[in-house]
Amino acid sequence: MPFPPPPRTLLGPRRRSLLVSAAGAALLVGCSTGDDSGTTGGSASAAEHARARAAADSETLLRHYDAVLAAHPTLAERLDPLRAEVVRHATAFGGTSSTPSATATASPSASASAVPATPSDALADLAAAERALADRRAKALLDLPGELARLLASVAAAGAAHAYLLTEGAK
Repeated sequence: MPFPPPPRTLLGPRRRSLLVSAAGAALLVGCSTGDDSGTTGGSASAAEHARARAAADSETLLRHYDAVLAAHPTLAERLDPLRAEVVRHATAFGGTSSTPSATATASPSASASAVPATPSDALADLAAAERALADRRAKALLDLPGELARLLASVAAAGAAHAYLLTEGAK
């Protein structure tokens, strides 16, 4: 009985090893332990502009929550924890939102007329706003310096989770 041919000897790294190494290197570049005071992803003014934009976006989303709560106060138990997170996000970006509860601040002037008539439609509208903002933030973080990019990524992930909780969590 003849012996099988010897296995092919590889002279270099395997394709899988190269892909894993490249992916690992990309992750390490994004997770530096050095000082992030430099502007690796753009100028300081661009980073400050992005921070101000993120704060304004969070405050706009906060007003959306307030409008939904003004139109549908029965949703307060479900929306208050998510709204509180949005307040923390705005504050983390340097915004001025500091109100802890929507039930104390919701007012008819919060553009409740633009809110869908049914609670389920209002939740779907709010989820769409959370999802759109999370997507915009995920795209924007590529051009930002390390610490701000990590903060924006974290808040974008929280927004995606809010969108899930507003839609899938009701099922």
